Amino acid sequence: MPDTDRRRPLGTTGMRLSPVGLGTWAMGGGGWSWSWGPQDDDASVATIRRAVESGINWLDTAAEYGLGHAEEVVGRAIAGLPEADRPYVFTKCGMVWDPHRPMVDAVASASPATVRAGCEASLRRLGVERIDLFQVHWPPEQAIPVEEYWATMVELRAEGKIRAAGLSNHDVDQLAAAGTVGHVDSLQPPFSLIERDAAAGLLPWCRANGTGVIAYSPLQSGLLTGRFDARRVATLPAGDWRRRSPDFNEHLPATLALVERLQQIAAARAITPASAALAWLLAWDGVTGAIVGARRPAQLGEWIAAGDIELDGGTLDEVAEALEATGAGRGPVHPRRAPAPVRPTGDLPPVTIQP
Repeated sequence: MPDTDRRRPLGTTGMRLSPVGLGTWAMGGGGWSWSWGPQDDDASVATIRRAVESGINWLDTAAEYGLGHAEEVVGRAIAGLPEADRPYVFTKCGMVWDPHRPMVDAVASASPATVRAGCEASLRRLGVERIDLFQVHWPPEQAIPVEEYWATMVELRAEGKIRAAGLSNHDVDQLAAAGTVGHVDSLQPPFSLIERDAAAGLLPWCRANGTGVIAYSPLQSGLLTGRFDARRVATLPAGDWRRRSPDFNEHLPATLALVERLQQIAAARAITPASAALAWLLAWDGVTGAIVGARRPAQLGEWIAAGDIELDGGTLDEVAEALEATGAGRGPVHPRRAPAPVRPTGDLPPVTIQP
């Protein structure tokens, strides 16, 4: 079970998170444009409950996952838990879809009205009175200034409908603009051994501004687990979005070369490749936690203890050398060679410990 002493503060929210949290994208099931294929809801509920029993204290979901279905699964899983045992629930808004055409991509539309309606819908599907962290999923495709929809997020926080407000997939300029309206509690960027750009600018800004960071796709949609090869990629189900991802096509050879090196590094330390990849990510200053998906309880064993692992300088050097040698991914390669901190955008809010 992960050590509760290793829980990390989520910015200035007062919430302390286990280093890894459970992601529920795949639990949205099949039949929509970004699905991982059909899923067993009972297995999803069992996975959530096993994760909580094992010490994970936060779940990440989104309205878009399964077009509302993942939130319903999360709501079902937490409904029978005593309040003291209930994990934090994080979800996202700002994606609009046509329920009659589920295979058409949802549209990023974070207007104030969409944000507020999304909050009410998520509260209903999750079966909770307050969302622990509510995030704008993507910047809107329309020309809506971030200050406009962020003002609504700040209002929802003040009203008590949400405990904390965050942004996902937003850049430094957008974070800074939002910060002029109200404090940004968290950022959710893609960040992994392959997708490392967040380390160059986003992490320094968040450190300087008291903004927590929860990284998504830290295992690059399964590629960094060591369980993929070209043959398995070729047999992914037709409805699995990964079949059309560059990571699983033209970028695959370099990634598999990196994974081979990662397996050697992990084996020498008696840990799994997934744990090594997560421990590398968690070594970056400013990262609060990493979101890792699972669809069956047995999958948790590959990475659930990663938060208890600290990679020493020599191991971090080996990983950096592997990244440089294989040319996999892009961005900074070493947590101890991180970019310098940046100046805060404005005054930081006082730390408030919320119930």
